[in-house]
Amino acid sequence: MGKIFYLMGKSASGKDHIYEYLERQEELELHPLILYTTRPIRKGEQDGSAYFFTDETKLEELRREHKIIEERMYRTVHGPWYYFTADDGQISLEKNDYLGIGTLESYEKLKAYYGEEHMCPLYVEVEDGIRLERALKRERKQEQPKYAEMCRRFLADCEDFSEEKIEKAGIRRRFYNNGTLEECISEIQNFVEQVKKL
Repeated sequence: MGKIFYLMGKSASGKDHIYEYLERQEELELHPLILYTTRPIRKGEQDGSAYFFTDETKLEELRREHKIIEERMYRTVHGPWYYFTADDGQISLEKNDYLGIGTLESYEKLKAYYGEEHMCPLYVEVEDGIRLERALKRERKQEQPKYAEMCRRFLADCEDFSEEKIEKAGIRRRFYNNGTLEECISEIQNFVEQVKKL
């Protein structure tokens, strides 16, 4: 039976870059678990890569069909943004291993849905000062930077990823991304390879 390797971390922890790298490593044979979001697409993002970019009409349709595994709504300075995982036929644990990305909350709901034995958390941690620098650098590259939203998210992440919540979710191992991204990626890739051999 397959595993869902699930990347988590606060905003600007590098998890999107790690996800993109791991997804490209053909030898790992990780199929993408793609989440949905109603937030606007960022410069450089592609629909269907890390996210399916959709709207609240599609979300409501999937709710009516009882296909929502988990959903979260964030009250941003630009209005509500939804992130959700749908049982849309993309997962077949009898055949494949998967790579997903999300929050502690979404991880726990996926664990309840698919079973703890199928979930493998990959928690990426970055020192807050480094993380804030990276978030600001990323936001400056946007055509219309949303600094207020960046700050709101930074503060919200401190609560969403509190030590109590990390412990409650059963996260025992952390991958630190305070140095080079390559070092962190190498450590995660080695860990994934070890788990797949078990």
